[in-house]
Amino acid sequence: MLMAHPTVLRNLIEQYEALRVLHAEDGDEEARQRMDDVAYTLCVSTGTSDVDSALVAARHQLPGARPEDDSVLSA
Repeated sequence: MLMAHPTVLRNLIEQYEALRVLHAEDGDEEARQRMDDVAYTLCVSTGTSDVDSALVAARHQLPGARPEDDSVLSA
C-alpha cells in the first residue's frame, strides 16, 4: 500500500479537526461537502473505511507518534 507523506497527513488532520470544531457537519452544503471530502481523503490516504480509524491511523504515521494504541480515547 502506498503511504501518504506525513506533511499531507498532518494537513488533512488539521483541516478535519478545524472543520469539526466549526461544526461543519451542521453548516451549509459547501461546509458539509468540504468535511466529507477531507474525511474521504483521510480514509483513502490511510487505507481505512471510516474517519475515526483514519484519524488514528494518520496520527500513528506521523513522526514521533506514540507506539500505544489511542483508538479508544475520545477526541
